[in-house]
Amino acid sequence: MNQERYIAVIGDGSHAPHAEQTAKKLGQMLADAGFTLVSGGLKGVMSAASEGARERGGHTVGLLPGLDREDANEFIEVPVVTGLGHMRNFLVVANADLVIAVEGGWGTLSELALAKKIGKTVIAIGRWSSIDGVLPADDPAMAVDLAKKCFAEEY
Repeated sequence: MNQERYIAVIGDGSHAPHAEQTAKKLGQMLADAGFTLVSGGLKGVMSAASEGARERGGHTVGLLPGLDREDANEFIEVPVVTGLGHMRNFLVVANADLVIAVEGGWGTLSELALAKKIGKTVIAIGRWSSIDGVLPADDPAMAVDLAKKCFAEEY
């Protein structure tokens, strides 16, 4: 890639082992491909994806809901406080060039909808992959391949 790209990884903040395993692998693969990972900076999918990215030398940015940088998971390299609670979901997707959802609940769906509303490409692994306008991916490798193709089509 000739330009640094930011990819938001969104998903459940609670402990969901299967989703976390998928997110960790996704984070590793995104770092290997040279992408910077953006997330909500907390636990669950956000932490697992960030851990994977950092293991491979990738960069991580966490947009936190509160006002304390110490709330970030240990794998966030650049914690950014917002004081916005759930409304920070918009900032997560707005600061990414592309969004990848890994399973997730209502918060994930809100981020997905906001991303689509502002014209971002959204790739989903799992739960939200059948929504119109979302590119479905079976696994992290497929998601990263789709992301690369999306960026290649911009030029």
